[in-house]
Amino acid sequence: MKVALDAQLTVGTATGIGEYVRGLADALRVRGLDVAELRQPSLDPWRFDRRVVWDQFLLPKRARDSQAALLHCAAGTMPRFAGLPIVVTVHDLAWHEAQAHAPPYARYYFGRFSLRQYRRAARIIVDSAFSRDELLRLTNDLDPQRIVVVYPGVAADFCNLKRTTGDGRTILVVGTIERRKNLEVLVRALPRLTGTQLVAIGPQTEYARECAELARRLQVADRVEMPGYIPRADLLELYRRSAVAAVPSRYEGFGYAAAQALCAGVPCVVSNSSSLPEVAGMDARVVDAVDADAWAEALAPALRGDDDARAAAARDRAIARFAWATSAGQIESVYVSVNR
Repeated sequence: MKVALDAQLTVGTATGIGEYVRGLADALRVRGLDVAELRQPSLDPWRFDRRVVWDQFLLPKRARDSQAALLHCAAGTMPRFAGLPIVVTVHDLAWHEAQAHAPPYARYYFGRFSLRQYRRAARIIVDSAFSRDELLRLTNDLDPQRIVVVYPGVAADFCNLKRTTGDGRTILVVGTIERRKNLEVLVRALPRLTGTQLVAIGPQTEYARECAELARRLQVADRVEMPGYIPRADLLELYRRSAVAAVPSRYEGFGYAAAQALCAGVPCVVSNSSSLPEVAGMDARVVDAVDADAWAEALAPALRGDDDARAAAARDRAIARFAWATSAGQIESVYVSVNR
């Protein structure tokens, strides 16, 4: 089977969706599928107008020209007309729930407009049961039988990471530093955690500057690092040596950072919001998203190394849940059901 895969968000420095597309394409090829990765490097995927041009005009044409059996729109958006069956991955419904600060035109396109287009999809893949329930809550005419929960895979370099004992001081946070990621609760917890540092890796928004100002007011600015993107080798090194990974988000459709930490054998603390308890299961500490004191109490034992054995014992289980081989097999089954 030949599949056209929307790979535009792998252009430049990829975020979680880019990671998803790269991992999926490789895993599908291992299963013997012919995957046409569709992208236009000259178009900045993070400029709104360029994204719309790609989604609605260039992507469907490239998909038809590829002579694929179906188009997999893996970034949560899809064209109104494609000329071949569409499978769409809906990673989250954050544009409806947690992006009130975004421009109205972006909220419309990624929110209400995209929600209407999902009716045209042959199948909808969601990253979690939480996202499936959110999607059904926001619509009244989607057939639940067309919605399939498939956990994204975690790349092999996380699963194969040679984890050492944590350094006893680094709290690692990975992901775009935007308001729904709730970095501020960790900044507020930091004064209660003497001798520790908070390292937040990912693209920055105005919210990052708010968190930096909060750190200055709390006199912990020298213990907060926000370097933006870093090379993958450096990111893996941080996973290898950090004492704990923290995912304090108020809203996540899946929570890649939590899955990566679990697969790398890193102690993990997550918020009690959205999909994170589902993803972490019993393998991470779960904390009230907005309670800084509770975060300090949960992070302290992990920083001491008390959670290392728990994380090591949970690692194989996490790798089995989030292996790309498992995810790709389930997604291939979705493709087959569309082309019967």
